Amino acid sequence: MKYALVIPDGAADEPQESLGGRTPLQAASLPQMDRIAGQGILGTACHVPEMLPAGSDVGLMSLLGFDPREYHTGRAPLEVVAQGVPFGQNDWAIRCNLVKVADGRMASYTSQQIPSEIASRLLASLQVDVPRDMDGSWQYLAGVSYRNLLVYRSLDARSPFSSDTASTPPHDITGLPVSNHLPTGPGAEVLATLMDRSIQVLARDADNRARGDAAATQVWLWGLGQRPRLADFHDRFGVRGAMITAVDLLRGISRLLGWTVIEVDGATGNLETDYAAKGLSAIEALSDHDLVVVHVEASDEATHIGDTSQKIRALERIDEAIVGPLHRFLESQGDYRLLVSPDHPTLLRTRTHSHGLVPIAACGRGISPDAAVTYDEIIAAESSWKFPRGEELMPWFLEHSTGVTVTGEVTPRATGLRVPRSTG
Repeated sequence: MKYALVIPDGAADEPQESLGGRTPLQAASLPQMDRIAGQGILGTACHVPEMLPAGSDVGLMSLLGFDPREYHTGRAPLEVVAQGVPFGQNDWAIRCNLVKVADGRMASYTSQQIPSEIASRLLASLQVDVPRDMDGSWQYLAGVSYRNLLVYRSLDARSPFSSDTASTPPHDITGLPVSNHLPTGPGAEVLATLMDRSIQVLARDADNRARGDAAATQVWLWGLGQRPRLADFHDRFGVRGAMITAVDLLRGISRLLGWTVIEVDGATGNLETDYAAKGLSAIEALSDHDLVVVHVEASDEATHIGDTSQKIRALERIDEAIVGPLHRFLESQGDYRLLVSPDHPTLLRTRTHSHGLVPIAACGRGISPDAAVTYDEIIAAESSWKFPRGEELMPWFLEHSTGVTVTGEVTPRATGLRVPRSTG
């Protein structure tokens, strides 16, 4: 029995006036996802509980079967784990974006995709600039492009931070005044000090200045937390997993679960990722793993920049180059189950992550087809397949090998949903 999950990050959205009242999923040509819905079931899941921030750190934890109410500690700790850096239980990890602030507003949360080589040098300069009189030990960690980290290591088990320290993701405030979204709570003044000091450090770098209007103007610190305690996935579900992603957040979750993390040449985490290489790697991974998960960030990135056509294009490339080949391979091998689910909605209207339902489609052994024939949010909302606690989707998906049963609000059949995909 083989299992595969494809995650089109942030794919779920609202009807768009520019698309004639359709959502991007409805407007896109998605014959392979439609085929999964036609051969199996279509439904909805909620992966981001209202009391937690809307983001992939919460949504992915739920989608992989772990209740984020219990296990979530923040985004940055997962990314530190992904880098393989020592990270103790008393340490704190903080996400460190290189951003462009202009006229007091968040002009670009990526500094126009700042090159990694420039970002790495800026992080080294920031490390030198850490005030000697700041308590504890601070370590800047260069990542990819604008995605970087800062680690606070407590020297005496004490910390300026707590679970009440709050911060705002920069991609949630594009175009908005940053003064309204600075960190709050315990340790907020420490974070503000480092953010303020970064302005002069970045301004001194010649290569950064040479980027002109695209130059990074400061760091933005957010998403802090401590090391989470996740159970080994194989111990819990009896399944050996592998993750294909270009995003450190997912690498970190996967390593905490005891999964294999597969690096794919050409996988970038942005709109220019190599979709076909990801699809091929997923097929290869199934030779020695029970479950393979393919995560694609491009649909989320397109939404953050407010580009409807790019979001549709990303969804179509996921469908063509990943879902299709993977499904055909699974069908040729015997018993299988295939699932498509975003981790959370991301709305073109706000350019941010959102709470709410996402459409799920699953087919394979033991899944009797319902009446749906297209994969989109509107038809899925009419289905009686509902996972109001998203962490119960994975146990249901793996039920044949685990014997786990769903305790949430799930009914076995959906009716009256045979609505063909619009081509208008």
